[in-house]
Amino acid sequence: MKYHPLLIFLLSLPTAFLSCQPGSPAAGERIQQMENSLTPGIVIAGQEETSRFNIHDRMRHHKVPGLSIAFVDNGQVAWTRCYGYLSRDSLVPVDSLTLFQAASISKPVAALAALRLAEEGKLKLDEDVNRYLKGWQVGASPFTEGKPITLEHLLTHTAGLTVHGFGGYAQGDSIPTLLQVLNGEKPANSDKIEPDTFPGSIWRYSGGGYTLMQKVVEDVAGRPFPQVMQEMVLSPIGMNPSTYEQPLPERLHQNVAIGHRPDGKKVEGNWHTYPEMAAAGLWTTPSDLARYIIEVQQSLKGESNRVLSREMTEKMLAKHLGDWGLGPALAGEGDSLSFSHGGANEGYRCQMMGFAHRGQGVVLMSNSDNGIALIGEVLRAISEAYGWEIYKAETREVISLAPEQLARFAGKYRLPEQQIEVHLSLKDGRLWAKQIWDGAEYELYPESELSFFETGEGIVFSFATGEEGKITGFSVYSGAYQFDKIE
Repeated sequence: MKYHPLLIFLLSLPTAFLSCQPGSPAAGERIQQMENSLTPGIVIAGQEETSRFNIHDRMRHHKVPGLSIAFVDNGQVAWTRCYGYLSRDSLVPVDSLTLFQAASISKPVAALAALRLAEEGKLKLDEDVNRYLKGWQVGASPFTEGKPITLEHLLTHTAGLTVHGFGGYAQGDSIPTLLQVLNGEKPANSDKIEPDTFPGSIWRYSGGGYTLMQKVVEDVAGRPFPQVMQEMVLSPIGMNPSTYEQPLPERLHQNVAIGHRPDGKKVEGNWHTYPEMAAAGLWTTPSDLARYIIEVQQSLKGESNRVLSREMTEKMLAKHLGDWGLGPALAGEGDSLSFSHGGANEGYRCQMMGFAHRGQGVVLMSNSDNGIALIGEVLRAISEAYGWEIYKAETREVISLAPEQLARFAGKYRLPEQQIEVHLSLKDGRLWAKQIWDGAEYELYPESELSFFETGEGIVFSFATGEEGKITGFSVYSGAYQFDKIE
């Protein structure tokens, strides 16, 4: 979903820019091209010439206080760029050592620990995870009779487990233990993690599955998860400023990007705490995540195997249901194969992508719920500058619909499993969407009588009808998510 800000803040404050690691002169030219060629996900036909923007202007437009980028080329961090400030009311600029919450990018990094334990013979990818768990078990269920949940299921989001994601805990809130999170017991603010469909039958994103993986790793390694990650993954790769410690230790507070809401206000207490460490708890920098990309690329070539062997890395990058590997999402084939993951914690948005064989990749991290729109624009500009032929803007035609035709789409829509709502309303003869969970609003443009799009991320809303042509709901992401009309 698009996280588009509405209220203006920091308009009078100039955007800071630090060159960080400048890179070569050739890289400098591409960086300059990138900084001046940001485009939305969809460009309306006839507006192509006015749809290229400067990165500083777009940060102000999206009200994103800080952005940090690291670019990978030929086995190294080729360049970094840092823009803006630690918070909306700070004059301390973001630099290459500024820590951000990696959110769900925590998952593919955490997966390395489980895979390394598998290489050491302490875990098996196809073994019932209950065999490894201590003090907690996946409960007996008709769904798991005869086909138990395995580590491979957990890592590929095919375990059939509940709980999509986590909201974290504000400063001052009681923090649940891992067992309380697994059981959905107070003070946990999420439901119990349990199977509700057959393992291996479908792909369905599950932060709950990775939280269970965290428990497996801790029990097998016999140490707290942050310590396991530091010893087995972060230190070997050279991700030294990074940590899975939750809450974030005070010694690391000095250079932290503070999270911001869509309205520009800071997250209460600056950021949330995530005891679901494997799913959402990594604090890191784009440069450190770039080192993860480099390690995967070089391990695949057999040139660096500080965490995994070439054979295990090949398994990690083999596609399962949903084009998902053992940790990252996968796209493309052959030389174009890429591994990636996005992240969305309270007040933070980020994206990581690396080509498996080309030796290139990029990481972008922001300290705003609105950062996803900005990151999409920057990715499209980088893709164009480096000739990647991905993250490309589409050009679409807009048709004219009368206000009475648009009025039939107005109403409240809900994603049943997650209880997530989007409200559509008519304003001055145009259709607008509002995301109830974060307050973000954006216009929907009609391209046919039942198909609309928003320009920021290029999300297409395909509407369904029932009796007498009444609107019954819509789907997004090619039908992956189905919203029902409830009012």
